[in-house]
Amino acid sequence: MGDSYERAYYKLRSFELDMKFSTRTTYGLRAMIKLAKNWEKGSLSLPSIARAEGLSRGYLEKLFSQLKRQNLVISVKGTKGGYKLAHDPNKITVYQIIKALEKDISPFHCLDDDGKVYCAKGCDCGALIVLNKVQQAINKAMKNIKLSNLV
Repeated sequence: MGDSYERAYYKLRSFELDMKFSTRTTYGLRAMIKLAKNWEKGSLSLPSIARAEGLSRGYLEKLFSQLKRQNLVISVKGTKGGYKLAHDPNKITVYQIIKALEKDISPFHCLDDDGKVYCAKGCDCGALIVLNKVQQAINKAMKNIKLSNLV
């Protein structure tokens, strides 16, 4: 292996792949899957989702506020009220859910979700093409996973 391979290897290693989803994402996905399983039956209350999933009701309230703002869930008033999906589970993607819950879902600190460059080094590192392709593949995979696939 030549010197250029080693330089490229160390350049790539210098980038942190910091794509770690927070509990917002994991808990939000779990709650959305619960709603998808109940899709044809109607709404579910937050306390029932919290109990079933072993999650904090207060935390779920914050998550559902974000999901509602992004038109992924709707609230139902009344004695049988709660939340339900705003769309058929076949129409909601994992990408939409994660995007609603996380500010930034890019795995790289120098790119935003859409591939816009934010690099302090002027992005003349040679790795940008690879990083962009990896990000596009991750986004495509998340966009191709429907909530109905997780039920």
